[in-house]
Amino acid sequence: MNVPKIIHWIATFVMCGMFAFSAWMYFTKYEMVQGFYDHLGFPGWMIYPLATAKVLGIIAILTSKVKVLKEWAYAGFFFDGVMAFSGHYMVGDGVASMALFAIVMTIGSRIMWELLERQKKMEVAV
Repeated sequence: MNVPKIIHWIATFVMCGMFAFSAWMYFTKYEMVQGFYDHLGFPGWMIYPLATAKVLGIIAILTSKVKVLKEWAYAGFFFDGVMAFSGHYMVGDGVASMALFAIVMTIGSRIMWELLERQKKMEVAV
């Protein structure tokens, strides 16, 4: 049983699920999300581009075709989580914990992915 692989896929699916849900909300509930962005002090013009970036990031992470795109997707999700956490924490609306959870899932998925990549290289070398 490969524990790092199980941890990686659980963290990855939770992370992708959270970002897919937020992208879906951005596309389908624009007015409501605009209200949240106003409350947090973020510009509303970035809702659709951010939703598109989240969808593309999910595709990059789940397909694993281009390593550099996957790394950029992880970085993007990390920074998105940090900005969400910062915004919610600063306004004190009590939702910062969900953003913190997304950050933890992103870091966990990324670390386990790197561990699995190292394991693959070691298996090939042996």
